[in-house]
Amino acid sequence: MRVVVAADNAGALLKNELRDLLAGDERVSEVIDVGVADPSDDRAYPVLGLAAAEKIANGEADRGVLVCGTGIGVAISANKVPGVRAAVAHDSYSAERSVKSNNCQVITFGSRVIGPELAKKIVTEWLGYTFDPASASAAKVARITEYEQVHAAS
Repeated sequence: MRVVVAADNAGALLKNELRDLLAGDERVSEVIDVGVADPSDDRAYPVLGLAAAEKIANGEADRGVLVCGTGIGVAISANKVPGVRAAVAHDSYSAERSVKSNNCQVITFGSRVIGPELAKKIVTEWLGYTFDPASASAAKVARITEYEQVHAAS
């Protein structure tokens, strides 16, 4: 699995910890870090959320882990890229359902909301989940995808 990571200056330190965790996970073949490296880089979260989501949309990455102050801004940004579904998840159950029920490829965190140890636990669990295309949620996800494809084309 190839995982792209990104964060703005508010989330850089947590992103770096998660990046290092992912790099040591045997399920991850590659970690692609699109920035920022440290809190001195003031690039705005939309730039980074969009860049990471584009990697997924283009097939360069399979999943993404994004961090900003709340997790909300990077989630909104990533969700603007056609074909990408992102969710803020600060608990294990939400992280699980983001994949199993909604086929999200991106999980986002707020560095001002969650501590690093809990974020690491959630990311480790999240990597193991897969979407079941035969599940009761599959038709709902297909409807979202259909809407997106129709409106992205226009």
